[in-house]
Amino acid sequence: MNTGLILVVDDEKTQRETLARAVASWGHEVLIAGDAEEAQAQVKGHPIDLILTDLRMPGLSGLELLERCRQNRPDIGVILMTAYGTIENAVEAMKTGAVDFLPKPIDLDQLEAIVNRALAMKNLVKENRSLRRRLSETSTGFRMLGGSEAMAAVLSRASRAAETDATVLILGASGSGKELLARSLHDLSLRSDGPFVAVNCAALPETLLESELFGHLKGSFTGADRDRRGRVHQAEGGTLFLDEIGDISSAVQVKLLRFLQEREFTPVGGEKPLRANVRVVTATHRDLPEMIAQEKFREDLFFRLNVVNLSLPALAERKEDIPELATHFLERYSRRYQRPARTFSAQAMARLMGHQYRGNVRELENIIEQAVVMTRAEVIHEEDLPALLTPRTAGPDDELPGYQTVDGDLPRLMETMEKKIIMETLAAFSGNKSSAARHLGLTESGLRYKLAKWNDSAERD
Repeated sequence: MNTGLILVVDDEKTQRETLARAVASWGHEVLIAGDAEEAQAQVKGHPIDLILTDLRMPGLSGLELLERCRQNRPDIGVILMTAYGTIENAVEAMKTGAVDFLPKPIDLDQLEAIVNRALAMKNLVKENRSLRRRLSETSTGFRMLGGSEAMAAVLSRASRAAETDATVLILGASGSGKELLARSLHDLSLRSDGPFVAVNCAALPETLLESELFGHLKGSFTGADRDRRGRVHQAEGGTLFLDEIGDISSAVQVKLLRFLQEREFTPVGGEKPLRANVRVVTATHRDLPEMIAQEKFREDLFFRLNVVNLSLPALAERKEDIPELATHFLERYSRRYQRPARTFSAQAMARLMGHQYRGNVRELENIIEQAVVMTRAEVIHEEDLPALLTPRTAGPDDELPGYQTVDGDLPRLMETMEKKIIMETLAAFSGNKSSAARHLGLTESGLRYKLAKWNDSAERD
C-alpha cells in the first residue's frame, strides 16, 4: 500500500477530527488545520503528500488553497469536499488541478479509494522522474561518460543486457570503470529497487571469501561466534557484483559454478542448501581464456559467466573522451572542495591529452582532484597539474589517438593538439569566439591572435 503524510483541513472541529481518525486508520500520517492560512503554514513546514480540504471556510476557500498549492507546491495533490457541491464547483475544481471533488457527508470507503489512487499516482510520477533523470545522464541511460565510438559500442550492448537478467562479464584494465558500469546495469534493470551488493574477490583470502559470499553458521570455524548471512543472501532480489573474478580459488570456483547452475548455495558449516534470486555480474582485468589454458580457471564456469561480454576500452584507446571526463571531474571536485576552478587552459588540456594514463580513468580523476586542490583560480593552468604528469614523446609505433606525431618534435605536437582543441571548442559554440574563449580560459583577443597566426601559417604553406 502507498502511504503518505496527509493534511486534513476543515473549519468544523468534529468533521476534521473524524476524517483524521479515519485517515490514520488507513495507515497514513495525519496533520490537521482549521483554515487555509493554518494549512499553508503546515505545507511550508512538512513534506505533505496530499490535502483533504473543505471547500467553504472562513477566509480563503478550499479552491483558493488549491490554487496557492498549485503555484508553490504543485507536487501536492488536493481533494476538495463540500456540503454545497454542484457540477459547476466540481468542474472548476478539476480545471484548477484537484485530484477529486467529493460531496458531504463523506463516504469513507470512497474517500479511501481516492486517497490510495492519488498516492499511487504521486509515487508513479516520482519514479518516472527518477527514471528519466537516470536515462538523461547519457543517451544510453548509463552514467558512463564519453562519446567515443569505442564507448558507444560498449554502452549499446550494455543497454540491451540491462533489460534482461542475463549474467554479464565485464572485462577491462584496472581503473577503467568496471564497477560503475555494473552499477549502471543494475540501476536500469528490473531489479533496480533491490540491493546492489559488490564484492572485491581479490581483497579477500580464500579462507574468508567462501564465508563472505555464502555466509557461515556459528561454530563452523574459529572466530565464527554467530551465524552470518553471506553477500549472495544479502543481494536477494537485486544484483551481486563480483569484481576481480579471475582471482578466486579453484574451491570457490566450484561453489560459484553450482550456485550459477542451481541458484542454490550452502553456508560454511551448513548442510541444508538455500536458494537466492539474484543477478550475477562479474568483472576482471585478467585474460580468462589464457587462465583456462593454464588450468587456473574452470572453462565451464567461464561459459556460465560469459553470457554477455562487455569489454571496456582503456582510456588510451579513447583519448577523445578526456575533455569530457576532465570537465566532469573538475565540476565534481570544485563543488566538493569549494574551489573556483571552472575550466582548463588550452595548454593544460593539451598536457592532459598527451599523458599515457596507465591507471586509466581513475588516474585522470586523481590528477584533476589534485589540480583542483592546489589552484585558487577559475582556470586550471599547465603548472597546476601534478609534476608527475609529463608529456610523452611519441615514437613511430606509438601515436597519440587523434593526433599526428611530428618525429618527436614536442612543441609542434602540442601546438597541433592545442589547435584541435580550440577548433573543436569553436565548433561546439557555433563559432562564437567570446563563448569559446571563456570556456578555454583564454581572452577573446588571445584566441583571435592564435586563429590569425594559424591562418597566416596556412596561407604561407
